[in-house]
Amino acid sequence: MFKKLAFFFGFVLVGFLMAPFSHLLAQQKLDRLNQERALQMLKDAYDNVRKNYYDPKIRGLDWDSSYRQHQEKIRKAVTLGNAFSAVAGLLEALDDSHTFFNPPSRPMRMDYGFRMQIFGDKALIVRVRPGTDAASKVHPGDEVLQYNSYPVHRDDLWKMNYYFNRLSPKSASRLQLRDLNGTERDLTVETKMRQEKRVMNLTGSDGGSDLWQMIREEENADHIVRNKYFELGDVMIWKMPEFDLSDESVDNLFSFAKKHKSLILDLRGNPGGLVKTLERMVANVFDHDVKIADRIGRKELKPQMAKSRGNKAFSGKIIVLVDSQSASAAELFARVMQLEQRGTVIGDRTSGSVMEALYLGGSQGTDTMIFYGFSVTDADLIMKDGKSLEHSGVVPDEILLPAAKDIAEGKDPVLAHAAELVGLKMDSTEAGKMFPFEWIPF
Repeated sequence: MFKKLAFFFGFVLVGFLMAPFSHLLAQQKLDRLNQERALQMLKDAYDNVRKNYYDPKIRGLDWDSSYRQHQEKIRKAVTLGNAFSAVAGLLEALDDSHTFFNPPSRPMRMDYGFRMQIFGDKALIVRVRPGTDAASKVHPGDEVLQYNSYPVHRDDLWKMNYYFNRLSPKSASRLQLRDLNGTERDLTVETKMRQEKRVMNLTGSDGGSDLWQMIREEENADHIVRNKYFELGDVMIWKMPEFDLSDESVDNLFSFAKKHKSLILDLRGNPGGLVKTLERMVANVFDHDVKIADRIGRKELKPQMAKSRGNKAFSGKIIVLVDSQSASAAELFARVMQLEQRGTVIGDRTSGSVMEALYLGGSQGTDTMIFYGFSVTDADLIMKDGKSLEHSGVVPDEILLPAAKDIAEGKDPVLAHAAELVGLKMDSTEAGKMFPFEWIPF
């Protein structure tokens, strides 16, 4: 059981043998065995919410009736994708960013070849992976009008990503795009796929081959989300990909920041992370203790507090950069900076995915096991102004968005503007090269 402030995350559990659902593809026909497994997952979802959800009234829903309805959906499901969608659908009815189903892993690596993001009210292609079908068809800066026949809106994109990446992956994506010249086009992009082992031996009896493969993959993932920073005269620019640092690591990074008059903390794309990391981050920028938020749950809970590091805290100017993908702990940090008048927040309105949750693992099987899990909200978070950030997000002090042309040309006008505010000369082209995007090895 893990305390998180992360909007969405994957979690790896290690046992004796791990097996994903056999042939786990959205199109796979649902046999009786996998139907029973899906029904058990639904029961686990039902029980975990009933036992742990922060609101004992479960938001006024008839939880038992909803459970029975989703049981019937699984019994009528034709594919595994349908069955997983039914499990997820039970939790989706809560309309809660931190309560969701994390289904079993797939025995296949998949990459659609592109990434998209919301800027203001537009969805734009931001990355295209070399060596994929998308590389010759899709371009950074293209506006996404429809994704697999669905219009793309700010409030729906995370649901689309969750559905098509975790619940029901597709062998191809259908896109309706508008390029920089205003020309619209419809196209199909084939998914890059690689079959992997259906059963992994984690006992070490195979010489440790599978275990070491998992370790290498975790190391690759950790490398991608490492913290990066530049020290430029009186300014430190720190790119923080997620809130997943020990107290010692946070303190060490702030020891570098203390050598400078200003800190630009880039939380764009940061999905959140650990409660303790958020508390330590806040502790390092105030000379007094700060209440981050009140915690509302089934029973009386202590407020979330950050105990100041006193004269060891950074006392210089702070600018925080956020965007539509800044979520959870990243949003809380930015809002505390605003409410305490400690820093300036620049960028786009944040995700609005701010609750506190437990991660509850589940498994089925004995020697060969299937692992899955659930994130369940156990506390709502109320800020100093008496409001929750859930579904509303943080509105920056200064809204500043890159244009489609900036994305196409690899420019970063947001970081360049922040640098200008702290007296650092930097154009948007130079800013766009500071933290180049890295793809996880396929």
